[in-house]
Amino acid sequence: MRVATFNVLHGLPMDRGRPTALAAGADPAAPLAEAIAALDADVLALQELDRLQERSGGVDQPAVAAAAARARDWRYASALHGRSVPGTGWVLDQGEPGLRVYGPGDGGVPHGVPSHGIGLFTRLPVRAWRVRGLRPAPLALPLWVASRRGLTLVRDQPRAAIAAVLEGERGPFTAVAVHLSFVPGRNVRQLLELHSWIAELPRPHVLLGDFNLVAGLPRAVLGGAALRAAVTRRPRGERVARDRWHDLARDATYPAHRPPPAGPVRPHSGVRSPAGPGFGATGSGTPGLRPPGAAGGGGLVTSAGYPVYARLITRS
Repeated sequence: MRVATFNVLHGLPMDRGRPTALAAGADPAAPLAEAIAALDADVLALQELDRLQERSGGVDQPAVAAAAARARDWRYASALHGRSVPGTGWVLDQGEPGLRVYGPGDGGVPHGVPSHGIGLFTRLPVRAWRVRGLRPAPLALPLWVASRRGLTLVRDQPRAAIAAVLEGERGPFTAVAVHLSFVPGRNVRQLLELHSWIAELPRPHVLLGDFNLVAGLPRAVLGGAALRAAVTRRPRGERVARDRWHDLARDATYPAHRPPPAGPVRPHSGVRSPAGPGFGATGSGTPGLRPPGAAGGGGLVTSAGYPVYARLITRS
């Protein structure tokens, strides 16, 4: 089974780290669709998807991604409804203040309301879906923004997490898609919230997404949370048994307009799972997807960062 995660940065081509306009008459959905099809993932998490945004050609990107991934089922979740306006930022739709979710049947999201969010797509049978909103930090931070020069003061956004209980070869397991806050401390708090949220869902757990955390920290946070939970639950006098989380992919993911360095580097976006009966990784990497005809390291890419994938095998 192949799992993957990809921050698509609203799915348009980039040239040397900056967005580039599509050629006249070009299909705005094509770069994203080609990249997703090339990943060929059985379980796929996508971050920074646009739905009906002018900047991305008004495309319903979750629906495009689902078709390209040949997904049996999928969900798109957004806590951010409004328009992305060049030079201004997000102009929010006050009529859509909360979390919205939809899938193959549109799941209640009104047509015509632009939004921005994450998606989880799967070719496997789904037993159950869960979605959770994540509150933003109450402050702004200076960040590099692909379409602007220098640093830009950016406010944090409300976010979402999607969990799917999937039917694997040896029984159910849980895949989770997430895009954590870029604000230090808030992202760790959100990761701890997710650990508690999925605790009772079938194991093993596979966490896919953009964590916005430095190397090794997500694994340390999840491991610490697992240890605290094990100590709290154990009967008096018994040995502590806990999950040990692992990075299943450790390749550099950023920036995509440069070739990835040789040798493994733990990414801030990736695939993580606890040890024990369930899954083992047989291979991982950053495919560095590019539209057909693009050049090498300085060519066009469909995101600011590389996607990350891992091949998993079931273990008894």
